[in-house]
Amino acid sequence: MARRGPYSKGVEKRAEILDTALAIVARHGYGRATVKQIADAVGLSQNGLLHYFGSKDALFTEILRRRDEIDLATHSAGTGDVPTRLTELVAHNAAVPGFVELHARLTHEAIEADHPSHEYFRDRYDTVRAFGREMFERLRDEGAIDPGLDPDRLAPLLFAVIDGLQTQWLYDREVDMPVLVRYFLDLLAARPPG
Repeated sequence: MARRGPYSKGVEKRAEILDTALAIVARHGYGRATVKQIADAVGLSQNGLLHYFGSKDALFTEILRRRDEIDLATHSAGTGDVPTRLTELVAHNAAVPGFVELHARLTHEAIEADHPSHEYFRDRYDTVRAFGREMFERLRDEGAIDPGLDPDRLAPLLFAVIDGLQTQWLYDREVDMPVLVRYFLDLLAARPPG
């Protein structure tokens, strides 16, 4: 049987920390989830935990990255059309307010180029715009949206709508994000929504 070296133990511990942190943020929200809670839950000191990530901001960025990986694996290969799956993902996010809050806060904090999360969000926006562009090209080719609409322009609009709705929802939980995202997508249909 092969022995695990220190590197693989570190990778495993980092994964344990992220999975534990995901559960804590989901349960308590970003504003009330602390490095101490996470460290205690995985049997480390706060400094020991931060050794794996470098800073609190870097830890929370990795929590978002891990959440993205899980969401991609869960929702990208689902059944149904892409707009339905996207609407389901928005509904899923609404069920875990701690992640919506974490995403909203770090998105705004990371605007500064030297913020530890800046590169993550820049790359994430590039990725989601590319996803949106491909989705709208496919929908246009299928005749599901007006053929005169430009996928390159629609993609950033879609994610501006989603981000804006998430911010509004953090202030007012009556904002029905999934319904409004679906309504936005229906507005683009080749036929007006019925």
